[in-house]
Amino acid sequence: MPKARPGRRAASGQRDPERTRAAILTAATAEITAKGLTGARVDTIAERAGVNKRMLYHYFGDKQGLYLAVLEDTYAAIRTAEIELNLTELDPVSGIRRFILFTWQYFIDHPEFLSLLGTENMNRAAYLKKSKRIRHLHAPLVNVIADLLQRGVQQNVFRNGVDPVELYISIAGLGFFYMSNRHTLSTIFDEDLSAPQRLAQRGEHIVDVLFAFLKRPDQIGYAEDTS
Repeated sequence: MPKARPGRRAASGQRDPERTRAAILTAATAEITAKGLTGARVDTIAERAGVNKRMLYHYFGDKQGLYLAVLEDTYAAIRTAEIELNLTELDPVSGIRRFILFTWQYFIDHPEFLSLLGTENMNRAAYLKKSKRIRHLHAPLVNVIADLLQRGVQQNVFRNGVDPVELYISIAGLGFFYMSNRHTLSTIFDEDLSAPQRLAQRGEHIVDVLFAFLKRPDQIGYAEDTS
């Protein structure tokens, strides 16, 4: 007997709202990732989700409301995964290293995340600014990074005065640029930067760069000036 498509009524005649909503968001994420907000079609999204357009509008209001929900759902997914790392239970060095490599691997595993970020930046965050959830999603992450940095200072392994937001932007930026531009970079440098070995090397490079920055000034060795 064939399985019911996502969003269809169960045998009892009752619709599962959470399942229907999730099916629509999954379909919308795929459609918007592939075609952008302008090119994405509501008809296609509804068909992929196994619902009619009326049901889609019932849950999200309109195409723009659906797009905002996709953005929020995408951010919520990575923030939830970060919480599950339990970084506060690790020592500062292990915690920061784990977070850096997690972020890098998440970018590799979730190209839709990078695509949606690119789309919304082209919109100058016009839709994200309307979100009532987005700032609350990010506050716990900043607190966790701040805790790791503070404990690192107390243990004399990190320099003082590092802004947790600036550190996060550096972690994300070193990975985001590589993944967003790997095809052009591969062509320019005549090397497959998507190869597993190169991706692993890049992850360790990001770790090395950021830990070099986090070191206390007295722990940094400088070459002797012989001029």
